[in-house]
Amino acid sequence: MEIDVARVLGLVTRSVTNFEKDGKAASAVTLTRLYDTSVDDLWDAVTSRERILRWFLPVEGDLRLGGKYQLKGNAGGTVTACTPPTHFAATWEFGGAVGWIDVTLTAERSQARLTLEHTAIIEDHWNRFGPGAVGIGWDLAIAGLERYLATGASVDHETAEAWMGSSAGKEFMTISGEYWRVAHVASGVDPDTAKQRSDRTIAFYRGEMPPDIAHPGTGS
Repeated sequence: MEIDVARVLGLVTRSVTNFEKDGKAASAVTLTRLYDTSVDDLWDAVTSRERILRWFLPVEGDLRLGGKYQLKGNAGGTVTACTPPTHFAATWEFGGAVGWIDVTLTAERSQARLTLEHTAIIEDHWNRFGPGAVGIGWDLAIAGLERYLATGASVDHETAEAWMGSSAGKEFMTISGEYWRVAHVASGVDPDTAKQRSDRTIAFYRGEMPPDIAHPGTGS
């Protein structure tokens, strides 16, 4: 499995926004990038049960407004908005925490832009790991989506897992984590605090953190 790490990560624009949700401090990570396909095809790739498993994970449930879904070994939740072929939103429930995802697709000439926002309440977990906890996972997912759209090849999860432990995989985690550190600082967070959190998250994704430390990811 080969990925041009610098190119793939460089195609993504990332931001972190801090705000209040339901009376609690919250933060959202946002990723956006262009794909060489149409909006209709991209919509089908990110909402079709048969195609989601080819680049992400198997999904069960009712993929329609109000329906419940469950990604294998990962997050589940409820679809809270669905306007084909441009927008859907859902809760993102994982490890006892509830977050929210919002996905928008727009046409730009002969390409389609995907914008994904993942919102979480700021709690101990966020204060320990920061935006890279979900951001690195989403970087991996949308890189997998590009590979699938470009080649039509389904992800082999054993191969992907082995790649994550390779030098190229570790490079991906490091560069992605650094991008999220920069976005975190741009949101107004103290640079030293942002670095401590990103270093901790990168170390986990690279397999360099003691196994008794809680997993930084929240399902992405």
